[in-house]
Amino acid sequence: MLLPDPALVVLVGASGSGKSTWASSRYRTAEVVSSDLLRGVVGSGEHDLDATVDAFALLEQVVSARVGRGLTTVVDTLGTDVVRRRRWLSAARAAGLPAVAVVLDTPAAVCRSRNAARERPVPARVLTSQLASVAATADLLEAEGWQVVRVTPDESTKDRPESDDTARRRETAAPPVHAGLRGVVLQLSRFPADGDLLAWLRDMAAAAEEAGLAGIALMDHLIQIPQVGRAWDPIPEPWVTLGALAASTTRLQLGTLVTPVTFRAPGITAKAAATLSALTGGRVFVGVGAGWWEREHAAYGLGFPSATARLDALERAIETMRALWASGTKPYAGQRVSLPETTSYPRPVGDLPLIVGGGSDRTLRIAARLGDGCNVPSDEAGLAKVDRYLAMVREAGRDPSTVHATVLDLPLVGRDRDDAWSRVERHRGRAPAATFAARHHAGTATEHAARLAGLAERGVTTAFIAPVGLDGPDDVLALAPLATAFG
Repeated sequence: MLLPDPALVVLVGASGSGKSTWASSRYRTAEVVSSDLLRGVVGSGEHDLDATVDAFALLEQVVSARVGRGLTTVVDTLGTDVVRRRRWLSAARAAGLPAVAVVLDTPAAVCRSRNAARERPVPARVLTSQLASVAATADLLEAEGWQVVRVTPDESTKDRPESDDTARRRETAAPPVHAGLRGVVLQLSRFPADGDLLAWLRDMAAAAEEAGLAGIALMDHLIQIPQVGRAWDPIPEPWVTLGALAASTTRLQLGTLVTPVTFRAPGITAKAAATLSALTGGRVFVGVGAGWWEREHAAYGLGFPSATARLDALERAIETMRALWASGTKPYAGQRVSLPETTSYPRPVGDLPLIVGGGSDRTLRIAARLGDGCNVPSDEAGLAKVDRYLAMVREAGRDPSTVHATVLDLPLVGRDRDDAWSRVERHRGRAPAATFAARHHAGTATEHAARLAGLAERGVTTAFIAPVGLDGPDDVLALAPLATAFG
């Protein structure tokens, strides 16, 4: 593809479309004027959005000076600001330079995949807005008077040599998802009523690390739920408890499954999670949900809106948390949330996965559009929802390999067949033994490992397990065979 030279070349494309790659493979560094790089000149780095105004002021000065001297000038911005674009076009005409708009025709799914793999990805909402603006801009360019050149994805990267440094970063880069969360995570849901609770928690965490499990999750309830125990059984506040576990673990991922958005303002949850992330070096995930148990809300003086209102609040909560975890202290005006500033320090270390709990169609859609994963039961109905969730992820233009499809599993694990049956009898209550055993897949740890491996083959990335009758560290150590179920 031959372009006029010298010329004013304006790139038009969303984040991840390949603009910078295309430009650097065809022009000298001095010929490319990049708003991102100029943020690094006048600010703390190319992601310092607080330096945007100064960066664009400098960009305008450089473009004006180069075009005025008749020099080839490649403008590397989104290219969607019509006022700036028309000003550049007038300057090119005054200098007698051809004016070319290069539109990067990169599919949205490719842009999203590339963006997700970046160390500092653009928020999904912002990228969606960029894609729409680029599509609208492309239809205006010829009428404005630009010579329009469209570049396909292959052309945007073709024949560009890869530097040794780039190759090294590619080979050592982390996968686009939070790899540490993949596998088997122990959910603690029952706690001792007597004795030293902190010592028990530390022993359970040490056993989980020794067994090779991926992490520990805590339920977020104000009263022990009837599915697990009696109302007066202890259930500690999870974020306080996770802070204690942070000091006694070195490898485990720590998080909630799940925190109802009705319990706390989302900004407070964002602050707690970011602090825990800073304390643990990034070993944190956040499970969020709409809340479901009216009793605990009434007991603690909390409102319990309709299901629709709670799901609306879930969407707002996710957007709020992501805004507060992003860089800078600038105001935030989103689709559902507006914040006068986003001053929230310390920031999380690395990405902070948001796992959305719940299996309604709307909940799954929220998880597919806004979250990093979903959590549903591990039964056949739940696995059907995993399939539905992954389909929704594709419909949203996202790569399913970049999300977490997680299940909550309630196994009954015995040392052998006799021990498993003994545990069935001890815990089944009034349920028929065969029914209870089938519901919890009563068997040995090796048998459960094989079953969980089958879930992995069906697209599940993480199993949160809450074993029936889990009492102490020895029970956790017995789960070691499950650690390899997901590879």
